[in-house]
Parts: sequence; C-alpha cells; structure tokens
Amino acid sequence: MAFNVDAGGGDNRRIGTSLAEINIIPLVDVVLVLLLIFMLTAPMMYRGIDVNLPKAASRPTAVEERLVLTVTKDRTLYLNDKPVSLGTLETQLRDVFKGRTDKTLYLKADAGLAYGAVVETMDRVRRAGIERLGMVTEPTRER
Repeated sequence: MAFNVDAGGGDNRRIGTSLAEINIIPLVDVVLVLLLIFMLTAPMMYRGIDVNLPKAASRPTAVEERLVLTVTKDRTLYLNDKPVSLGTLETQLRDVFKGRTDKTLYLKADAGLAYGAVVETMDRVRRAGIERLGMVTEPTRER
C-alpha cells in the first residue's frame, strides 16, 4: 500500500469538496419515459360506442368539439354517446344546433347496416336543418 504523506505544513488535498453542477440526465430520462407513456395511453382513454366502420382510402378529418350521430347495427341512435330515439331525432338536433354557427354533424354508421336505414337517417338530419353532414370512416390498411 502506498500512502501520500505530506511532511510540509502545506495542505495540498481538499477534503469535503462538492461538485457544484446539477446532473439533469436522470431527470431528462424520466421525463422522456413519462412522455412516451402518455403518448401511448392518451388515444386509448377515449372510448365511445363500438361500431364496425366501413373502410375508406381518404384520411379522416379531425375537428374539435364535434357532434357525432352514431347508428349501430340494430339501428340504435346515439348523439355524442347519448341514446336518441328515431322519432325525436329531428327535434333534438334542432335544439342542439340552435345556438351554434357551425352546423356540421358527423355520421358514424355501422358497415353492416342496410343502405336504406342510413339514407333515412341522413334525410332526418337534413330535415332538422343541418347544413353539413360528414361520414366517419375507418382508413384502409395499406399492404
């Protein structure tokens, strides 16, 4: 073993010195992991009514605060996840769109639904005074 013994009166060693820099690398690692977790789980947090949507090659439109009318395979209607009867659909749509300037409604219809049922629903929406009706589709998978 070797010892460094200073025979003189001068003290060349510093005892108890601290590093004055903050190491932020672990903080950045934790923040990036949390960001990744939230990015992966955020799309799963929105859960609506399960509908088998038809496929379309065009990209879906993204609009904030939109109203969605869902028609399930058994012809049950939902306006933004709230059940609506077919007879009161027009009056409820008029009430909802009364104070809105953007009169756009998005229609989510099951792919197994008969064409006539979709057209009948679209006709009732038009009679309620809705100016724009968008069809919600699921993008096709590219091979």
